[in-house]
Amino acid sequence: MGIYNFRKELVLKLIDEGYNVIISSPYGKRIDKLIEMGCVFEEVQLNRHGKSIVEDYNLMQSYKTLFKKYKPEVALGFTIKPNIYGAFVAERQNIPFIANITGIGSALMKEGPLRYFTLMLYKLAFKKVQKVLFQNEYNLNFFKRYGIIKNNYSLLPGSGVNLEEYSLLPYPEEEKIHFAFISRIMKDKGIEEYIQLAKHFHQASENTHFHVYGFCEEDYEEELNQLTREGILTYHGMAQNVHHELKKLHCIVHPSYHEGLSNVLLEAAASGRPVIASDIPGCRETFDDGVSGLGFEVRNMEQLIAQVHRFLDLSHEEKVQMGLAGRAKVEQEFSRELVTNLYLKEIKNIGGKG
Repeated sequence: MGIYNFRKELVLKLIDEGYNVIISSPYGKRIDKLIEMGCVFEEVQLNRHGKSIVEDYNLMQSYKTLFKKYKPEVALGFTIKPNIYGAFVAERQNIPFIANITGIGSALMKEGPLRYFTLMLYKLAFKKVQKVLFQNEYNLNFFKRYGIIKNNYSLLPGSGVNLEEYSLLPYPEEEKIHFAFISRIMKDKGIEEYIQLAKHFHQASENTHFHVYGFCEEDYEEELNQLTREGILTYHGMAQNVHHELKKLHCIVHPSYHEGLSNVLLEAAASGRPVIASDIPGCRETFDDGVSGLGFEVRNMEQLIAQVHRFLDLSHEEKVQMGLAGRAKVEQEFSRELVTNLYLKEIKNIGGKG
């Protein structure tokens, strides 16, 4: 799903340039659309949060078979396991590899054996990688500090946002203010803080309603369904069309603990929706505090509640202007076209048709 949602423009551009594009990922609902666009699909089994050595070994063997079969001019990796194991295999088969660090993940955020092991894998895998692309400076500096990269890196404006698909929406006129959490549902995305927020404003009888959209990667579904029955929030499950859902929403709340560069904040801003988000790398770049959004210290419920009150105190016109400022920022700094062109330049420089 992520390839289609965030990288289909890159896929189309590569096909237009005469490249054959092979997609390697688990099967998902949007894979058929990528095949229709002209891609070849090779399914692999990938457990994003799994810690099984056997599963990871099998994944690396899948990449080994895949690379031998197609002998790609350049291989592109996204997310931790494809980056690490894809880079390992690519080096051994003399295939240029471009890694995209979409976030450093909880494994590197927490002290312990898993962090040490993951750092070791990155150092070994990226020893001869041709290019590492980062979505924020914090992640870039983290990799430099631990000696994972040297001079083979560049900074991207995230995955960018398609400004046509996420067009500017009219701001809702409804007096009740609708907030939403749109993300994979897991602790590190701040779902527990968001639930506390919804409970607080429900008890305060404010003229608000809180929505949750997303797939439960961790065990929150029963709790969210119960809170829906109690009228504290509304859990919608996975949003098939985020832009459509944004039509009825006044503000997106994103209490995430760590990000590469938040796609949902970019999509909200492109649609003219103000945001309230953790003041962390990967979120703070997407909005101007007090202008197109409001930031708060990560995991600080008191600040989060205060910023929601601050937003509620704005006039309707001030909320509209905050949304328009977000749209202007995204147009200037975060278009998907910009990201696609940067990728194409890197591919041609390394081993393509340039």
